[in-house]
Amino acid sequence: MAIIDEIKTSFKFGSTLTRLIYINLAVFVIVNLVEVFYFLLNRHANYPDFLLLFAVPADLGQLATRPWSIISYMFLHKNFLHILFNLLWLYWFGRVFLEYLDSRKLVGVYLLGGLSGAILYIAAFNLFPVFSHELGLSYALGASAAVMAIVIAIAVYVPNYIMHLLFIGRVKIIYIAIIGFLITSVFDFSINTGGKIAHIGGGLFGYLYILRYKQGKDMTRGINRLLEGLFSLFRPRPKIRVTHRKTDTDMDYNLRKADEQKEVDRILDKIAKSGYSSLSAQEKEILFRQSKK
Repeated sequence: MAIIDEIKTSFKFGSTLTRLIYINLAVFVIVNLVEVFYFLLNRHANYPDFLLLFAVPADLGQLATRPWSIISYMFLHKNFLHILFNLLWLYWFGRVFLEYLDSRKLVGVYLLGGLSGAILYIAAFNLFPVFSHELGLSYALGASAAVMAIVIAIAVYVPNYIMHLLFIGRVKIIYIAIIGFLITSVFDFSINTGGKIAHIGGGLFGYLYILRYKQGKDMTRGINRLLEGLFSLFRPRPKIRVTHRKTDTDMDYNLRKADEQKEVDRILDKIAKSGYSSLSAQEKEILFRQSKK
């Protein structure tokens, strides 16, 4: 199908930002298709068990049984508006990010911001008594912490960058980032508290990353090296063709050189009689190769 081919081409040759968006969309589509199958099989009540396999739990005991969730949660969305707003912010601020910093740093900030959000979320739920009654029932999912890391990082790096907002006009990126952070991470803190704590963790990492980057330290270098090592395991290795060529004897070498010289002499005679333009492409190639020896 043409649409599938276009998506494949866009993913293969598009920017890292495009790939991050596609990965989030693909996971969103997959988890919702799985829900359809659970419903058709009359097992919809078991669907949350599947979904929570990839959401990061606050409880350390549960986390030990699904350690991959600390990564998978930052690509997992169930609600359409949730993924819509996350990907819009990722797209808007990711484009600005790539104007000043490269794609490797974008991926690194996304992953480490998501990890920072998960770590702060888990730590808060295990340390503060207010969460003790819901510790075993709390899970986090979504790219919000990872996206917030990118938002804060680029806003701190180029605070005077101008963005154009519909119905408002020109606004500095730092003001948009601050207002967005306050609305999604601080206001109404008692609602979706775990998610807001994760946002704060992502935002703190984005801020710290730029502070260290301005000091000459790239905090994403380690994770990018790890990713390169992992991806190299799955890259197809070039096929090496081994050929064995018999070494010429002195007599063979001299005969071959004599034949080559005869051919060159013939070509030179042809040039003398009819000019260089009379030579064929093959004769010109032979003459060029001999001139390099």
